[in-house]
Amino acid sequence: MVSSLNRNTPSQPRIGVLALQGDFAEHIHMLGEIGIHAVEVRKVEQLFEIDGLIIPGGESTTIVKLLMRFEFVDQLRSRVESGMALWGTCAGMIVIARELADSYPTPLNLLDIGVSRNYFGRQVDSFEAEIDIEGIDGEAMRAVFIRAPVVSDVGDGVVKIASLDDGQAVAVKKGRVLASSFHPELTTDTRMHSLFVELAREAQIDTLNPTRNAEEISNTA
Repeated sequence: MVSSLNRNTPSQPRIGVLALQGDFAEHIHMLGEIGIHAVEVRKVEQLFEIDGLIIPGGESTTIVKLLMRFEFVDQLRSRVESGMALWGTCAGMIVIARELADSYPTPLNLLDIGVSRNYFGRQVDSFEAEIDIEGIDGEAMRAVFIRAPVVSDVGDGVVKIASLDDGQAVAVKKGRVLASSFHPELTTDTRMHSLFVELAREAQIDTLNPTRNAEEISNTA
């Protein structure tokens, strides 16, 4: 059921969508459907005002060039390392990967995965499929694949949370970093966005309670 909230409250995590290129508006709309007033992120300084960032689908080479041009890379890496949630969809998955099967673009190595770009072919080879996603209850999700990549290999701690019938991994997660080959923002199913909001909520709790992790470690020692 769509929440009646139409703007963030102090109890809600702050979500940003990278708005340098790609289908950021669709993600913002989907977040609005679950009561999250997301912000368009165009300046590096905004990374310090959010608990989670979505890097949308689009042109991965262009997104990487713009991130470098506007000096996002170091600060983005720092924010992810400090616990900010991150989700890359389609081109966003390519951007945050460790390495690509292709020679370009140079990914940012924010998630320990290898990725094959345009694995399924050109735009005319786009398709939809029903997939089950670990961590999401209910019926299978209708996933939209447009010039989609796949995860070719994963590093330590990276969990494959969704695969196609042939075993190709199309969604992975490690900690608060999420990546998906498909476009949940092009459907009416908000469950992937709700999953990401929960990751951002964890980041928000850590920000509000900076000693929480240290206390938990001390209590279990």
